[in-house]
Amino acid sequence: MVTMGASAISSSLNFNPSTCAIVTFIATVLLWWFWNALNWVWLRPKRIERRLKEQGIQGNSYRPLIGDIRDMVKMIKEVKSKPMDPHSNDIAPRVLPYVVHTIAKYGKNSFMWLGPRPRLFVLDPEKIKEMATKVYDFQKPDTSPLFKLLASGFANYDGDKWAKHRKIVSPAFNVERLKVLVPIFCESCDEMVMQLETALSSSNGSSELDLWPFVQNVSSDVLARAGFGSSYQEGKRVFELQREMLQLTMTLFKFAFIPGYRFLPTHTNRRMKAIDNEIRASLMKIINRRLKAMKTGEPTNNDLLGILLESNYKESEKNTGGGMSLREVVEEVKLFYLAGQEANAELLVWTLLLLSKHPDWQAKAREEVFQVFGNEKPDYERLGQLKVVSMILQESLRLYPPVVMFARYLRKDTKLGELTIPAGVELIVPVSMIHQEKEYWGDDAGEFNPERFSEGVSKATKGKLSYLPFGWGPRLCIGQNFGLLEAKVAVSMILQRFSLEFSPSYTHAPSFIITLQPERGAHIILRKL
Repeated sequence: MVTMGASAISSSLNFNPSTCAIVTFIATVLLWWFWNALNWVWLRPKRIERRLKEQGIQGNSYRPLIGDIRDMVKMIKEVKSKPMDPHSNDIAPRVLPYVVHTIAKYGKNSFMWLGPRPRLFVLDPEKIKEMATKVYDFQKPDTSPLFKLLASGFANYDGDKWAKHRKIVSPAFNVERLKVLVPIFCESCDEMVMQLETALSSSNGSSELDLWPFVQNVSSDVLARAGFGSSYQEGKRVFELQREMLQLTMTLFKFAFIPGYRFLPTHTNRRMKAIDNEIRASLMKIINRRLKAMKTGEPTNNDLLGILLESNYKESEKNTGGGMSLREVVEEVKLFYLAGQEANAELLVWTLLLLSKHPDWQAKAREEVFQVFGNEKPDYERLGQLKVVSMILQESLRLYPPVVMFARYLRKDTKLGELTIPAGVELIVPVSMIHQEKEYWGDDAGEFNPERFSEGVSKATKGKLSYLPFGWGPRLCIGQNFGLLEAKVAVSMILQRFSLEFSPSYTHAPSFIITLQPERGAHIILRKL
């Protein structure tokens, strides 16, 4: 009986081979998952922290998973709760508060934690130049797939894919191509001027207006006409959806580092995906209509989309698989919409606000505009004669750059100057801080002084890479000439018809929502000349 009982127990404890294999597999997977999770949450960040501190780079000790995010969000909320001094241009403490705080605490060689990822600040012009030149080593950071719904395109690619896409997109922004767009800029700006005159008609030619919606609309209209050969109304829904997505993207910021968060059926996640689907459907309709016209032999429209499709077709003919897929074309068009609309609108609105605060420079700019154009509309040839207006735009970009910081990521250990930066570190260039660094710009770095650009950017920066409104090197913003041309036309046509006066009710609240926007509008007293 005892022998039989022992045999039964022994038999019950013996697993058959298939069960044993399954248990071993599950145990291995769990062990692998646990090790990777431990490495991501704790071991790797602590290893990187030790290597950074060994080189004299300082920052807070790593806190598991959250890093500095809780303190950063709290600080952002605090600074956004109240506006700035309306006459101050020192925007960095408001738009990059935790960056400013960390650098003040630990010095320029410092870092912070975005979840388990360290962010190392780079303010030295020579190091920035090295980063900007070595585009294959210093790559774009990975972002949440939800953020990629906002815009992807070549500006977010790396390596050979980035090089291929940039090559295909470049012809759309060739200077010769841009020449023919100036009449389109004038047409859109003329409509804005008429809208402003209508708004003033019931107030004896003088009234306080929020110029921000007018500027956004003209920038959208310019992009719709120049980019797609259509009026603003056709693209209006796309612009509205992208603005909503911008706001939603910022609400996702504090959750972006949580693995799998994008799969949760939250209202924000579902809305982001619904917006993306609607934008894609609208853009596919425009692109398919254009492709159909191209196949029937109709001439390619001389707009950005037509040039892009033509360039892509030539690349496809030249190399097997050398062109972009239809999905990739949609991503580039989304980037056209977002980057063109937002950055160009911001350059114009901050310039107009600065001119309203500085009537002396406004008078100089108006005098130059009348000297060059009289009462005529601008044309490409004479736009090059606007020296004062160009200086003002450069100074506006210095004080209020559309992109207040940019980031690069290291996928392998890399030398940067005297430092060896470990893989897994994200490098941050705080553009808005560098643009007002007294070491590079002098004691009046925080003041509006376009005269500093009277002999060009190189002279103003004394040859140092301390001016980065469009980036630098191979990844220099491809649309900078487009944006500057549009701004010159708009500023000229506004100054021909109106004077701008700073409004006491203006609330100065620059806000970093992907790009730098006036969070509470741009209230200016407008007077018809």
